[in-house]
Amino acid sequence: MACQEIEEEFIVTEKANHSVLWYNDIGISVYLTLINEWKGDWMSVETLKWSSLPYTEEQIADEAARLHSRLNVIGWSPIECALIAPLTFEINQLKQKLNAVVLAHSYQTPDIIYGIADHVGDSLGLSQEAASTSADVVVFCGVKFMAETAKILSPQKTVLLPDDRAGCSLAASITAEDVRALKRRYPGVLVVCYVNTYADVKAESDACCTSANALAVVDDMPGDRVIFLPDALMAANLAPLTKKEIISWHGTCVVHENFGSAELEAFRGQYPDAKVLAHTECVPEVVAQADMAGSTSGMERYIAEHDEAKTFMLVTECGMTDKLKVQFPDRDFIGTCVLCPFMKKIELRNVLSAMKDPDVSQVIELPEDVIRRGRVALDRMLSVGRAERVK
Repeated sequence: MACQEIEEEFIVTEKANHSVLWYNDIGISVYLTLINEWKGDWMSVETLKWSSLPYTEEQIADEAARLHSRLNVIGWSPIECALIAPLTFEINQLKQKLNAVVLAHSYQTPDIIYGIADHVGDSLGLSQEAASTSADVVVFCGVKFMAETAKILSPQKTVLLPDDRAGCSLAASITAEDVRALKRRYPGVLVVCYVNTYADVKAESDACCTSANALAVVDDMPGDRVIFLPDALMAANLAPLTKKEIISWHGTCVVHENFGSAELEAFRGQYPDAKVLAHTECVPEVVAQADMAGSTSGMERYIAEHDEAKTFMLVTECGMTDKLKVQFPDRDFIGTCVLCPFMKKIELRNVLSAMKDPDVSQVIELPEDVIRRGRVALDRMLSVGRAERVK
């Protein structure tokens, strides 16, 4: 009998047609036997011996079937869906009990997007949801600056970030003191911060923006100069589109900064009919050569509006590729296979632990003055709304 360890807490042993799972998560031991029998499109669960668990055999079988109906498009097997079904089922039950909403960024993994998320989108869309939700608890499957944004917009709510290591290279590139120094260096020049910043930086800024409305926010600012931070590449991509002088910072995104024009030309040579969709955090040479450059939500709209195009190359985090394969099963997608190490800190197990018994690191708390001043910058972003101009 051969055993393969999957991370620390999963051991799957395969023998003949049986897959036996010992699942020791959050103090629970589960013995699960999946019989390799097919009934229509789903593998039935014939023997299920679990003790002291908040679900039945039938509930988990139904949950696994629900997951497989979505995830089979991207190659998830019935067994793989069955392995995560206890987690997604319990999380979804807890959402009802706690009056919680799960917000997930488009870069999250498919098990989160299609297993537990109530809303999936880009930073602007998720900010709008955070501002308007009637839930008491907001569980943010994204990175820390996103969860902080949700707390600023809904300070009375409990906001949970399942793993506080889910940071961001852009957000880490600048501090509130850096912003104050810029304002001293350029007195009277207004500051527009990209949403990929921490709350104390937003509190020092005059307006916030996302990739879906950056140009509109910059153009909306009084004066002929704007400090735009922290993304140097987005600033460089905005500069030719606005009449304002942009004073930029030196931050970059670890996902988007390393893909260059040489790689793009190589892909075009291999897939000459593919439409290239690039995020505006990419280098200007890539944005200039792309068929479309914009936010992740802008990419989705472009695909939906271009029925004639069948193949798309995505120059962004590769989690987006899986999402679009499910969303547009009749199209072909080529990803750049660059993972965001911070987005991938979020997983079903730490979502469940945060919802059941959150520790202090999983609860977002911010000083009142940061919430008050950060709200001013975010309200300006939300008032502009989605005003994306794409190629």
